[in-house]
Amino acid sequence: MFNQLTQKDIDAMEAEIEERKLVVRPKLLEAVKEARAQGDLSENFEYYAAKREKNRNESRIRFLEKMIKTAEIIPDDSKDDEIGMNTRVTVQFEEDGTVENYKIVTTMRGNSLEGLVSVESPIGKALMGHKAGDRVYVEVNAGYGYYLLIKEIDKNPDEEDDKLRSF
Repeated sequence: MFNQLTQKDIDAMEAEIEERKLVVRPKLLEAVKEARAQGDLSENFEYYAAKREKNRNESRIRFLEKMIKTAEIIPDDSKDDEIGMNTRVTVQFEEDGTVENYKIVTTMRGNSLEGLVSVESPIGKALMGHKAGDRVYVEVNAGYGYYLLIKEIDKNPDEEDDKLRSF
């Protein structure tokens, strides 16, 4: 199975790998050396904590490298007035009139509690390619669906959105 990512996601992962290899790894190795130099390893909590942090860093590097290696790059070829990847959209539910804000993201970044809706989710699939003012039917399953009214589209959401949650 491939991880669906945008080129921007891959660039962010590569930057994190570089940071972890060039900055974090040397600091953690030094912490392990210092803790080991304190003597008896059988009761040395600092040594075990330093080793654990070093191993977490190495695991994170391997995870990110595997994600990049198995990634399927999803292009964002939507027009300026259409919903595409990394578009923030404001919708109104026709049933009760509630208004919600979502950002359409790749499957790896989806988190509905933070308003990050996967492009593979029913609402993500339904919204893709539509414009502000469109009435969209979201099919949840064969027997149920609901309508949304697209109120507003923002193709340039804050960069802070991307920093809220990494992979």
